[in-house]
Amino acid sequence: MMASSLTLKPSFGSLYSHFNNHHTSGPSNLAASFGIKKEVNLKGISLLKRFELKCSMDKEMDVSTSAYVDGVGKCLNELEVKEPSVSTMLMNFDNPFDPYDAMSTPLYQTATFKQPSAIENGPYDYTRSGNPTRVALESLLAKLDKADRAFCFTSGMAALAAVTHLVGTGQEIVAGDDIYGGSDRLLSQVAPKTGIVVKRVNTSDIDEVASAIGPWTKLVWLESPTNPRQQISDIRKIAEIAHAHGALFLVDNSIMSPVLSQPLELGADIVMHSATKFIAGHSDVMAGVLAVKGESLAKELYFLQNAEGSGLAPFDCWICLRGIKTMALRVEKQQDNAQKIAEFLSSHPRVKKVNYAGLLGHPGRDLHYSQAKGAGSVLSFLTGSLALSKHIVETTKYFSITVSFGSVKSLISMPCFMSHASIPVAVREARGLTDDLIRISVGIEDVNDLIVDLDDALRTGPE
Repeated sequence: MMASSLTLKPSFGSLYSHFNNHHTSGPSNLAASFGIKKEVNLKGISLLKRFELKCSMDKEMDVSTSAYVDGVGKCLNELEVKEPSVSTMLMNFDNPFDPYDAMSTPLYQTATFKQPSAIENGPYDYTRSGNPTRVALESLLAKLDKADRAFCFTSGMAALAAVTHLVGTGQEIVAGDDIYGGSDRLLSQVAPKTGIVVKRVNTSDIDEVASAIGPWTKLVWLESPTNPRQQISDIRKIAEIAHAHGALFLVDNSIMSPVLSQPLELGADIVMHSATKFIAGHSDVMAGVLAVKGESLAKELYFLQNAEGSGLAPFDCWICLRGIKTMALRVEKQQDNAQKIAEFLSSHPRVKKVNYAGLLGHPGRDLHYSQAKGAGSVLSFLTGSLALSKHIVETTKYFSITVSFGSVKSLISMPCFMSHASIPVAVREARGLTDDLIRISVGIEDVNDLIVDLDDALRTGPE
């Protein structure tokens, strides 16, 4: 039999299981004690970072297999788990509203709630103001984003519109110039009608950001990576600059999801997710999320959510709760596929440029990986020919032609004619959004099928 060269590294689930089952293994030393410096790394994550070791042992352990020595289980009983992973949190969040402990969060599909008496109020009265199903989702999302509160809206745009209402007449919003087309429309055509001054900057240029922020700046707004050109901004530094001027700082994290990035930990005050994307994950619901730091800011946003009637409906919340359980698995698979597709495209003779932060040649790669755990599953590329790009989009078999991203199904689009069509042509060209740009949202299909599909479309296109 031919020996395999594949080295398998155990997951934390396997590690825990085999520790407790007292399996034996081959040679390798593991010394564990409180405050120890030596680390065992599994998939790049330090075991000592995840556990505070409170026992001492000198045992044999082979970290390239899932087999461990006798006695490790005894040690594990003394370990204090510091923080569960996102995938564990997704499957083990509390539901305080269900007295029957149902495994699936109940759907409270009601507009109103009966009150205790004519002069007493129960915990809920009207679903616009609050609903147990929505609160369950909001509580989970707050936990994932390490926020004080989270609020669910009827769409990502409804969530962002609420944030603009924190900005008064004469105050300024400093926003990125490479952002989602719907956000661009809100900032360029809606916000100015209320007297808000909107400044657009290249947020990957710190000096340009710093020069734009002034005493009238109320809000700084960016995406990182940007959609669709995958530009990277220094979230930590921009947070410092914004806060030095007393401004709020919002990061649209839709393209990353809470699995890969937690901007509140980097200094953001507000994180927005289009939950339509990776959170729900199946292209079957529209939803938006605001996760915030600070109780005062949370109260303002709850007031706006309630007063404007933009809270997410119970059934849509339930759909999100169902989809979010597999978010970590989906994001990991989609990202793995995207990395391979980006590498394939970057080596293809008919592709001029690939925009993907996971590629070694990406100018913002190091910065991105200092503030995120991965590059995600959205990428874009240029062919240099509108005719070729159109052929690719229309010829692929496994990529559906549509806007949006984050679905389990692979999607393909031409942003200048679809998601970013509302941006004037001259503005698009100035920002580097050329007509031949193709955006791909990679799904969970077999990556070999996707690569062959793209290769066929590229090879058969017009010269």
